[in-house]
Amino acid sequence: MNQAPDSGQDPPRTFLPTLMRMGPGIILAGSIVGSGELVATTKVGAQAGFCLLWLILLGCLIKVFTQVEIGRFTITWGRTSLEGLDGIPGPRLKVSWLLWYWLAMTCLVLTQQGGIVAGVGQTLTIGCPLTERGRALHDPQDRVVRARVEIALREMRGEDDPQEKARLKEEIEALAARIRTQGDPGDTRIWAAAVAAITAILLATGRYRMIQMVSLALVSIFTFVTIATVVVLQTKPDWRVSGGEILSGFMFRAPPRIEGIARTPAGTALAAFGLIGVGAAELIMYPYWLLEKGYARFTGPRDGTARWLERARGWIRVMVADAWVSMAVYTSVTVAFYLLGAAVLGRAGLDPADRDFVHTLAQMYVPVFGSWAEPIFLLGAFSVLYSTFFVALAGNARIAADALGLFGLTERSEASRRRWAAILGGVFPLLSLAIYLFVKAPVEMILASGLCQAVMLPMLGGAALYFRYRRSDPSLRPGRLWDAMLWLSFGGFLAIGGWAALTTLFPDLLRS
Repeated sequence: MNQAPDSGQDPPRTFLPTLMRMGPGIILAGSIVGSGELVATTKVGAQAGFCLLWLILLGCLIKVFTQVEIGRFTITWGRTSLEGLDGIPGPRLKVSWLLWYWLAMTCLVLTQQGGIVAGVGQTLTIGCPLTERGRALHDPQDRVVRARVEIALREMRGEDDPQEKARLKEEIEALAARIRTQGDPGDTRIWAAAVAAITAILLATGRYRMIQMVSLALVSIFTFVTIATVVVLQTKPDWRVSGGEILSGFMFRAPPRIEGIARTPAGTALAAFGLIGVGAAELIMYPYWLLEKGYARFTGPRDGTARWLERARGWIRVMVADAWVSMAVYTSVTVAFYLLGAAVLGRAGLDPADRDFVHTLAQMYVPVFGSWAEPIFLLGAFSVLYSTFFVALAGNARIAADALGLFGLTERSEASRRRWAAILGGVFPLLSLAIYLFVKAPVEMILASGLCQAVMLPMLGGAALYFRYRRSDPSLRPGRLWDAMLWLSFGGFLAIGGWAALTTLFPDLLRS
């Protein structure tokens, strides 16, 4: 999909005009601050405590170099990321081997979106149950997690009252048995189906810009609330994070295995690494938002003149600023979610699981907001999860429409791409819903996509190096420090992605 050339447009040169031209990274942040942060990152904190803080930070920081290099290729040549990946050396079967792996990964990305729409359904069920059984289920689920928090709080305070602890544990067992006998009331599925249907209509008709702006505003508010919660948590003696606990997060060690859970903390962390920050799916998606924003079109046709070179450098500079600003945003909120997960869920022994993961996650806000925690969390969780569902499917519909042309299934034209992006925008939400209704394990669906994306990261890191040394314009190449960081990014991807691949094929490696 080549961009139609025009006479070009001069890039901004000062701070405020540059800030006004940013946007692709913020759109990306709308899809990033979702399942990776709210679910996967907090689950890592709940299982591993503070000891994997280094991995969370690394997962956010090192991906931006690959993101920028793929973006540099797009601005230089006016081509999409899939077109670039299709030119990577290696075996071909109609298209490059990388595109076949992208196809497999996209299937799991749709699975991930199924897990997310289930989370939206859970959130709406808690806030507005549709059936009598749904209303009856809310109270025992909430009391179970609150009783577990109370036990942990008593232990942290040294209030070792065996009789009270026994009473609380007996209450938990009785409530858990009550929940099991009630079964699934179906409210979550009804809400998830309604949300998927509405999203399909909005994406198919293109009437979604206002929804996108409202979602972005709500995500921004919830991001601020989450960061503020971590700050205020430091005033709570029972829950505050000590300097020693922060330092323990940089000891570069793996967490111990926890008995009784299907996935080890290290396995959860590997899955989270593929999702946090800019995941593999977002690395591929980012250039499509660059093209829609017009960075490549503003650069103009690549004619090798000094005028073109000046515009290209300017718009690449804007793109780099856009990438770093969005990185600062999603790194801050990712660390905040991780610390909340470790400080509250980890200490309370709460592990977000499939059926009640929204109830469990809400407990992170109880130490600060008390009885207001649930409504604040429900509004924030809905905003974050739905924004991710909405933006991610919109972006993936654009990528898939481009892929149809590369696979030779549709004509390679702008009109065809737009038509198929609208069609797939209507299909993908319903397909994600169908996967959830069949699998019924939203947290595992999200983590499975994370592992698949972690495996693709070294492939994209290698592609970025290929673009740098084989497809970049000599006049637009970065300096030696950038090259060193690009190689470091690739090395990190190779280590994490390789380990994720090995442990997926040989799961006993994480159990040893």
